[in-house]
Amino acid sequence: MAERPGEFELIERYFRPLASDPGAFGLTDDVAVYVPPPGEDLVLKADQIVAGVHFFADDPPSAIASKGLRVNLSDLASKGATPVGYLLSMALPDDWTEDWLRDFSEGLAADQALFGVSLFGGDTTRAAGGLTVSIAAFGRVPAGSVIRRAGAAPGDMVFVSGTIGDSALGLRIRLGTLDSMPAGKAADHLLDRYLLPQPRLALAPVLLRFATSSLDVSDGLVGDFAHICRASGVGGEIDADAVPLSAGARALVDSDKSALASVLTGGDDYEILSTVPGADAERFAAEAAEAGVPVTRIGRVVEGKAPPVVIGANGQPLSLDAASHVHF
Repeated sequence: MAERPGEFELIERYFRPLASDPGAFGLTDDVAVYVPPPGEDLVLKADQIVAGVHFFADDPPSAIASKGLRVNLSDLASKGATPVGYLLSMALPDDWTEDWLRDFSEGLAADQALFGVSLFGGDTTRAAGGLTVSIAAFGRVPAGSVIRRAGAAPGDMVFVSGTIGDSALGLRIRLGTLDSMPAGKAADHLLDRYLLPQPRLALAPVLLRFATSSLDVSDGLVGDFAHICRASGVGGEIDADAVPLSAGARALVDSDKSALASVLTGGDDYEILSTVPGADAERFAAEAAEAGVPVTRIGRVVEGKAPPVVIGANGQPLSLDAASHVHF
C-alpha cells in the first residue's frame, strides 16, 4: 500500500479546501463559529451512515459522500430551512487509500457547489470495523417558523413529494430479492435513487407558507406518517393507490406481490411528507409545482390517536408486517 497522509496532512489536502466560510477558520482551530442573520433561528440535524447498513462498502466514494450530506439536507428541507453548512466526522477502515479519499472529498465539493453549503469542521479517526460517516448539518429559518412533526390537525390533507419506494426497490435489486428483476432504464433509475438521494430544498419555502407538519421519508412512508400522527395527537389515512410511483416501481408492484410493502415501508426515499390545511391544498400543490417539486395528495388527517391506516384498492385496510425500517 502506498504511503498515506497523516491526519493533519489529510485535513490540509482534502478538507480545508471545502471550508470556504470564514467562520470555519480554514479548519485551523478546534471550533467554528456561525451567527445566523437577525430574525432567524438555527436548525440543527445530525445523521450518520454506516457501511453495510446504509450503503455498500464498494459504492463509489463520491456517492457515499453525497449520500451522507444529502440525507441531512433532506431533513433541513422538511423543516423549511435553508442549509448553511455541516460538520463531518469519519471513522476510516484500515484499508482506506488516498485515491478513495480524493474521490470522497470531490463528491463533497460537488454537492457543496450544488446546494450552497460549506464544511465547518469535524473529526477523523480509525474505525474498528467498516467505514462510518457522520454529518451534522445546520440551516436557518425565520424565527419561530420551523416546521415540526407536531401540528397536523383533523381535516389536513397529506402530501408527499416526488415518487415513493424507488430506493427500497433499488436496494432489493442490489440484494437480488425481487421475484422479477427489472432491466434497462427502469433498473438504472431505481438503483440511482438508492445510491443518491435528492433533497427537496426547493420545496422548503413552500412548506413554510402552507405546512402544518412535515418530515422527510427516511424510515418508510407509513412509519414516518405515524411519527407525525403520534406527535400531533391525531389519526390518519393513506390511500395506497394514490401513492406516486415511478414507472419502474409501478411495474414491480404490478408483477411482485411483495413490492408494495417495500414501497410503503422500505424507507430511504428522502421525499417530503407534509400535512396542509384542506383549504390550502390546491395552492400548495400549485406552488410546489412552480418550485419544480411535484407533490401528490395521498391521504388525510383524521380524529383519534390510533396509528394511521393504509387503505387498499378494495377500500379495506392493508395488513403490513411492519410500518417502517427498524434500526435495532
